[in-house]
Amino acid sequence: MAYTSINFKSKKALKTAIKEGQEIGVWSPGPFPLHESATITLEGPHYPEQHRWQAIAVVENGLIVKVF
Repeated sequence: MAYTSINFKSKKALKTAIKEGQEIGVWSPGPFPLHESATITLEGPHYPEQHRWQAIAVVENGLIVKVF
């Protein structure tokens, strides 16, 4: 699992930001680094808040380009 560079409270807010052209990166809190271009799983909001959403995202050059 990975997090977005901005702490979105909902998947809808993340999708809206992507549609508006906002550049959003991703990061992993675990020991495994993320690839610059891949399909990944996201969750939010960030710890220590309880996770309320999950999404699959396509990342290119370190930025999210599409969210499912």
